[in-house]
Amino acid sequence: MVTIKCKNFTFSDIQAILFDKNGTLEDSEVFLRSLAQKAARIIDAQFPGIGEPLLMAFGVNGDTLDPAGLVSVASRRETEIAAAAYIAETGRGWFESLKLAQQALAEAEKYVGKTPSPLFVGSLEVLKYLSEAGLKLGILSAATTAEVRTFVENHQLSDYIQLEMGVDEGPSKPDPVLFLQACEKLGVEPGVTLMVGDSAGDMQMARNANAAGCVGITWIGKPENVAGADVVINQLDEIEIVEVSG
Repeated sequence: MVTIKCKNFTFSDIQAILFDKNGTLEDSEVFLRSLAQKAARIIDAQFPGIGEPLLMAFGVNGDTLDPAGLVSVASRRETEIAAAAYIAETGRGWFESLKLAQQALAEAEKYVGKTPSPLFVGSLEVLKYLSEAGLKLGILSAATTAEVRTFVENHQLSDYIQLEMGVDEGPSKPDPVLFLQACEKLGVEPGVTLMVGDSAGDMQMARNANAAGCVGITWIGKPENVAGADVVINQLDEIEIVEVSG
């Protein structure tokens, strides 16, 4: 059991911590913005006029990406459905619209490439520090499980991360079933597990699963993006271990 302190907030008897990936451990803004821009251009080439409103729906405004926007927090499936809805407005059938959206995002991903996004500064050191204290650590992301595994492999985190879980088929954040499933796979109860994430969806998911606590991280200093958090931090090294027992 570990007692953790973040700012003036203390969490007692913690056994595990689940982390979001994008915007929490991984600085993925450049990749996500480029992916959204390319996908919007591909779709706009087939359906002129869709590009700009679709970019706004994705959460991209010029060179800025909204950390609470669709591309930042939604699953791949949800992003495909959102894009398909814009295509369907042109009169195309739903299944065709969905297929075109899937193709556009897949093509955009190939164009943008698979260069790994960097870890936020200090992420590796914090994961090592928490793991060495005996905590079970996992990643619970809206990205696909394959993307989570690639992320762990690229950054050589397998010594510290015991669960690599994304959203494939089925529910997405903020459905609490995801948190419950992650805890079950880690072999811990939700009541001894913290959630660390950068979105209100992370906080809502964990709270509705009766997690031990919700730590919101906002590297860009926007606490409104993590509404529902017990405590808001601006960098991961604000997670401190104050006691290890048992």
